[in-house]
Amino acid sequence: MALPVTSRRQIASFLLHYCRFFSSAAAAPRPPFDPEIRRLARLRRFSDIESLLEPLKKDRENASSEPFLASVVASYASAGMLDHALRTLDELPRLGSPRTAISFNALLSTLNHSPRRFGRRRLVPELFAELPRKLSIAPDAVSYGILAKNHCLAGEAKKAFPIIKEMEEKKIEVTAVIYTTILDSLYKEGKPQEAERLWKEMSTKGILPDLPAYNVRVMYRASIGKPKEVLELIGEIKAAGLKPDIITYNYLIACYCSHGRFEDAKKVYKELEEKGCVPNSSTCKSLVLALCKNGDFGGGLDVFMDSMKHGKLPDLGSVKLLVEGLVKASKLRDAERVVGGLKKKFPEDFVGEWKKLEKVVGLSADEEGSDNTMTA
Repeated sequence: MALPVTSRRQIASFLLHYCRFFSSAAAAPRPPFDPEIRRLARLRRFSDIESLLEPLKKDRENASSEPFLASVVASYASAGMLDHALRTLDELPRLGSPRTAISFNALLSTLNHSPRRFGRRRLVPELFAELPRKLSIAPDAVSYGILAKNHCLAGEAKKAFPIIKEMEEKKIEVTAVIYTTILDSLYKEGKPQEAERLWKEMSTKGILPDLPAYNVRVMYRASIGKPKEVLELIGEIKAAGLKPDIITYNYLIACYCSHGRFEDAKKVYKELEEKGCVPNSSTCKSLVLALCKNGDFGGGLDVFMDSMKHGKLPDLGSVKLLVEGLVKASKLRDAERVVGGLKKKFPEDFVGEWKKLEKVVGLSADEEGSDNTMTA
């Protein structure tokens, strides 16, 4: 079945909008993909994907733009059509576009972010070794960062150490980004001593840690230490002229909760706005869950209500625990407000297991009076 021209135009518009993600030499963001491409890939309609993407390579207006074609490469790779992605990469000069680390990085980054079950991540080191020589591409700092990330995702942070040495030998700037990637992996692998040695190496080489690097240390300290130690690290962050963000405070909140200091956790949450931070989904999920597990359903409700105002949808597990707790505490009206509010605020998400919450509070699918909902 032929795909409509409008679909092709929509795909082209999407890729053009997001090609900026592949035009930055400063970072390797998680590649965005068109929902239609992802849907067709799930259905294994690979010929349809080809019908959508191939005409874009002849688009007079955009085909000479490497970031645009890099998006095509990434789209093919995300669909599991690696042969098409490699062919497109090879075609770039014939299509009138330069072929640089931009398109190379788009391919590798996409493979890095592919689900582990597909086994595409393991191809990154091989392609990193082959393609630059074959296609005359000079890897840049982002390329090496992607390779380091690949080893870390495989739980082999030690393989990333030689990458730093190679970058130094090739006079490629080693930034805090690659150090942060390796530090994060070392902590998660349970190798804090090696992580601390790497931290000192950064200082020795004059590489100033950025906030993400500090947050990696905060994460580890929050998981094994006491709130006092986390607060000391936050003090170091401020002393370094950096401003703690919502990720920093999420770890502090989690540390307070793990030590049973729930009032302190709520206090940090209430002070987020004055600290210039907006709670994210992780903040709401973890705090609602922790408070409800401690039997503080009123506190959990307050955080939930606030998350709704910020348009954040907590996860099903924490909301279910909250609703069931409110019902058991004979706070049925509050439980109904939670369920009714979810249904009103996130109608497209309120399906499947979410709809079963209606039965918990005794609401039918058609029953949603104005008294049982909340305004956001």
